[in-house]
Amino acid sequence: MVRIRTAAIAAMLALSMAVPAKASEFINVLTGGTSGVYYPLGVALTKIYADKIPDVRPSVQATKASVENLNLIQQGKGEIAFTLADSLAQAWEGNEEAGFKSKLGKLRAVAGIYPNYIQIVASKESGIKTLADLKGKRLSVGAPKSGTELNARAILKAAGIKYEDLGKVEYLPFAESVELMKNRQLDATLQSAGLGVASIKDLATSVPITVVEVPADVIAKVGVPYQAATIPAGTYTGQDTPVSTAAVQNFLVTRADANDDLVYEMTKAMFENLPEMAAAHAAARLIKVEDAAKGSPVPLHPGAVRYYKEKGVGL
Repeated sequence: MVRIRTAAIAAMLALSMAVPAKASEFINVLTGGTSGVYYPLGVALTKIYADKIPDVRPSVQATKASVENLNLIQQGKGEIAFTLADSLAQAWEGNEEAGFKSKLGKLRAVAGIYPNYIQIVASKESGIKTLADLKGKRLSVGAPKSGTELNARAILKAAGIKYEDLGKVEYLPFAESVELMKNRQLDATLQSAGLGVASIKDLATSVPITVVEVPADVIAKVGVPYQAATIPAGTYTGQDTPVSTAAVQNFLVTRADANDDLVYEMTKAMFENLPEMAAAHAAARLIKVEDAAKGSPVPLHPGAVRYYKEKGVGL
């Protein structure tokens, strides 16, 4: 009995002296709707993090994209998020009209990634060929106060078009917009996304479409961070010629209080596994480390800065 008690005491002492196991760190990746580009890239990121960063538990969350993502990051409800540059700038300023009740001062940039293209797609039977033709027509502008909807407001305003000038305005995510167009309940959809977005690919294979030009003079009126871009011919079925439009850079962002080492590892893991990102969506082919630290409306996170300095990237 004495030996048993001694062994039990020794075992308890050994347990009390053992180093506690390191708790896994959560990485919640905030993306967008499942039919957009953010979501498949977010799924790819979670896999990269799980494979390349020890002791983490990554997860992906579908959201209403930029505006919701930025508010969630500010509230500490995510570790990394996708966003458009104009939404990021408005969050930093605390633009209430854009969906930010106050300045989101905890936001920090991780990386500039790829551009979103403003893609205005109409059914051929609607007769819409120009921005002016949208007047009196039924248009979906994205989820309310999403990054896409903020883009829609900016582009239409620069073109001299108010929501009141449209026949009907729908505030719908990409996939729902496409379904209404297939059913002839909508004439057009404005989608801010990487080229080859699944929703428009689906639409173009279902009904004849027209991709509407956003002219250079309209883009100039909107100004920074919008820039002129081209949707190459053949991006979508039935789109036989290149179409001029506007583009806005996307960013990955985190919180100011996110662990420096973790943000360093997240930044490194993505840039050292870009083929996996590109396999998830072609938009990721445009992600380049040499451009990642450029043009952010908010400060870079120290963890990301550390990685860029290691790689000799200009800050």
